Amino acid sequence: MMRVDVNRFGEMEVFARVVECGGFSAAARTLAMSPSAVSKLVSRLESRLGARLVNRSTRRLQLTPEGCAFYERSVVILADLKEAEQCAASGEAPRGRLRVNANVPFGTHFLLPLLPQFLARYPDISVDVALSDTVVDLLEARADVAIRAGPMKSSSLVARKLGATRMTIVGAPAYFATRAKPRSAEELKGHNLLGPSYVRSMPGWPVLQDGIIVEVAPTGNAQASDGEALRALALAGLGLARMAAFQVRDDLAAGRLVAVLEEANPGDLEDVHAVFLGSGGPVPARVRALLDFLVEAVDLGLPSRLL
Repeated sequence: MMRVDVNRFGEMEVFARVVECGGFSAAARTLAMSPSAVSKLVSRLESRLGARLVNRSTRRLQLTPEGCAFYERSVVILADLKEAEQCAASGEAPRGRLRVNANVPFGTHFLLPLLPQFLARYPDISVDVALSDTVVDLLEARADVAIRAGPMKSSSLVARKLGATRMTIVGAPAYFATRAKPRSAEELKGHNLLGPSYVRSMPGWPVLQDGIIVEVAPTGNAQASDGEALRALALAGLGLARMAAFQVRDDLAAGRLVAVLEEANPGDLEDVHAVFLGSGGPVPARVRALLDFLVEAVDLGLPSRLL
């Protein structure tokens, strides 16, 4: 029988800690090891792999391409190992810390209001939520799940669709007190159009004009870092904003906002996905629990799962 005398998981854990702490000394302090022992372990790992993982010529830790690739895979494998141990100890009941990153509109209108119900169903799970409309790197943010709106780009992430939302252009009655509502794409260009300060896959607003979709760029005097901030600017009467229907449904019903150019709305939908790192293996129980819960809870009963 072959003797295995290499603690590969231990090497991965130490190497990952070096990367996350930014150096050998910092990692050594968290691992209760000496810096020289940590350095020797990484050198032994490099020797066994036959590849340099870390450049030691600079004062700041610098990963080689091989080191980056090994770190990314190590994080996934270590997470799977931790999940396997937790499942074995708990009869596969979902448990542990779940880090979730969501865009601000979905987080505000769906995720945060639903969390009490989710945590009541899974009392052994704790949740760490971060809201941002900036697309984050799941590895860098150490997030288990991210909620993203818009078209999905090709990547190593696994995506699960939660639904789709219709987009609409809205403005406050106070804004229209001093100017007429736009009746065409040309008239829309003369209004104060509020846009996001983050990069969008579609920079302009699609509007039907003579049966053809044209894009009108939002070139107003204010931008915002997230969808809810844009909604607040629109509610304040500063200008027009193009919002997801679920964001402004209550505002439209209460008359706080008014939809415009609905006859020229091309009816385009923005998909909402939950994405997570996929390693080809089983999904951690805590991640699977959240995904199944969101698919169930976010469904509003409409045939096309419109949000």
